[in-house]
Amino acid sequence: MNTARLRDRVAASDPGLLRLAAGLRTVGAIALTLAVLGLLGASVPHLVTGAIMAMVATFAIREKQRSSQAVTLALGLPVALASLSLGALLSSRVLAGDLFFVALIFCAVYSRRFGDRGTALGLIGFQVYFVSLFVGATVSSLPELYGVLGVAFLGSAAARFLLVPETPTGLLERLREAFRVRLAQLVSAQLQLLDAGPEEIDEALKGVREGTARLHETALMIQGRLEEGTSDAAAARLVQRRVADAEITAERLGLLLLSAHSAERADTLTLHLPGAPAPRAGRMPGRDEAMDRVRRDLEALRLLVLRPAAARSGTALSQVRNRLLGYREEENLPPAPPAVQDVFRGIGEAARAVLGLRIALDGPQDESDDSPATARSREELDAEDAVIDAGEEDDEQEKLTGLGRPTTRAAVQVAVGSSLAIVGGEFLSSQRWYWAVLTCWIVFINTASTGEILVKGYRRLLGTVLGVLAGIVLAGAVGQHTWTAFALVLVLVFAMFYTAPLSYTLMSFFVTAALGLLYTLLHTYSLSVLVLRVEESALGVACGVIAAAFVLPVRTDRRTNDLLVTVLERLDEVTEAAVDQLSGGSPEDLLDQARDLDQALADLRAATKPLTHPITPLRARRDTARYVVALLETCAYHARSLAATAELLPTHPSIAADPRLRRAGRRIGDNIGAIAAKVADERSTAAVETGPSIASLLETEVPGTPRFGRVTDRVLRHVQRLDETVVGLARPLHVPVAAPKR
Repeated sequence: MNTARLRDRVAASDPGLLRLAAGLRTVGAIALTLAVLGLLGASVPHLVTGAIMAMVATFAIREKQRSSQAVTLALGLPVALASLSLGALLSSRVLAGDLFFVALIFCAVYSRRFGDRGTALGLIGFQVYFVSLFVGATVSSLPELYGVLGVAFLGSAAARFLLVPETPTGLLERLREAFRVRLAQLVSAQLQLLDAGPEEIDEALKGVREGTARLHETALMIQGRLEEGTSDAAAARLVQRRVADAEITAERLGLLLLSAHSAERADTLTLHLPGAPAPRAGRMPGRDEAMDRVRRDLEALRLLVLRPAAARSGTALSQVRNRLLGYREEENLPPAPPAVQDVFRGIGEAARAVLGLRIALDGPQDESDDSPATARSREELDAEDAVIDAGEEDDEQEKLTGLGRPTTRAAVQVAVGSSLAIVGGEFLSSQRWYWAVLTCWIVFINTASTGEILVKGYRRLLGTVLGVLAGIVLAGAVGQHTWTAFALVLVLVFAMFYTAPLSYTLMSFFVTAALGLLYTLLHTYSLSVLVLRVEESALGVACGVIAAAFVLPVRTDRRTNDLLVTVLERLDEVTEAAVDQLSGGSPEDLLDQARDLDQALADLRAATKPLTHPITPLRARRDTARYVVALLETCAYHARSLAATAELLPTHPSIAADPRLRRAGRRIGDNIGAIAAKVADERSTAAVETGPSIASLLETEVPGTPRFGRVTDRVLRHVQRLDETVVGLARPLHVPVAAPKR
């Protein structure tokens, strides 16, 4: 049991074991290279060279298919040989070497426009040239260095394809396991929310928010691996739908628990402002029979999520599943206040989502112990699966050319920044000026605005300073014990790759500490060298920021505005398509549109980090950015829920199309368009329109007609809250609000 619990924790903390695999693969490549070179009697400088080249050949490749990885690795070898040769040939020709280095940097960044392979080959070319400068490669040493490079690439190939193999199917399987564990952790957090007292509810709600965000992160990771990891498009669509169902129902269950715990209805877990207090407590009853039953059923739901498919044939577990699925039918709801009955309904829907997820991932289940309610849930799932249409995606994008293309602009910026770094670095040190160039190059990777570069540069510099201090301690402890130093380097390299997605500062710390050990092995270690490393890093950051600010700059405001417009466009597309389908329109691929919205929102959230960073002096802008992103997260939740409900229309007996919804959705779409127009152009005169509630727009003038037809209360609530939240976006974005039309 302890082993299983530990495995679940690892799966949840590192979805797909991506960080663990990256660290082990890189360490394995370095260890194999060092072992072979050690057996061949290579010198310490050649061992250092082999270790760095093995690391470069391993981390540069990011393609998903093994065949593509093999081709890129094979192409990377001649690129590395050419780069190493030119580095050695130009080592004595300062001006020619500097000019070539700048040209190489430009080409390496520009090659990103050709996808993962272009990015990898550009990275290999740059890094190997840098290694040639680091180890002082000369023409006379080239034959031996060629052999070292060959061993390093062979070690990288062996680690990638033999020691730590990774297949798209296996990775998707691990991601699905991580989704399962994180779903169970979210249910556990919801249990803590249920039991939280007045003094504990804020902390419990924070746990539910974090669990929901982690589950959403894993769902997006699965989405990015479905195409390669499933047998066909229909299977990918099935898994996508079931993952989306589980995510949405789990998030909704948390909302229902929060509403039942509060004196007012909660509409989203974000509550519009990050860190906002929980709604005032007052509705949740104490330890009565109904609440004990809710607590027991949440534990049962968590058990259903955690139990593997092979262990689900027991009668007791089947009875638990049947009971939870029974809550989907009104006659099976226990006596309780309306808000608590909503929680039971939410548990029933979550159990259905877990059942659908199991069927999609593990195939048909044992049906011998099914209750009538469970049998009906299976029939609904089968009917939904039958109408899945794996249509072709429309991948048309605006074609940018020239300096308007991000890769071209970034290449020019890096080339200018690197030129400044070379000049400034030469003044600091004629032997180690290349550290400034490396830092300038690195701060441009995966950044797209001046603000992002500034924040990344600050983190790089902080990690470097701390790493220098650690390097002093480690170098003194290791002395000249070669293999002890290499063993510590392997530990630091693993830590670098394992922490890279979590903290750029930590990654910089570990790489700098490792470099201190490598300097010790090369007999070039001294305190002045490590201090120079900090100075060169600071210079590289400064050159990168200067180039980003004055050469074809992309201001943070401009980038966030562009991404905000994209989010609004995706929100409009999802809302319009969902409302149209709920109004009787033709079916569309709503889940893909919802995921596009999620990805656009994730891009915006990342781009606003410079504005929301603790060191930013512009507090008002920070608060506005956080507020707008939180409101957009609210909109995205309701849009996802509408899309999921619309997907159920063909098969769900309690949901039917209502043409009157189209009029209500039109106002939301017009308001989203008005906000997008104002963000794109401040001179726009578009205004947000307010008016009667969504429910009142569905009134009918025909006597005797039901007020809402067969549109469920859930649909109305999502549309109403989406309408209100879109109007709420107008104030922080300075969009005028027109008076209601009479």
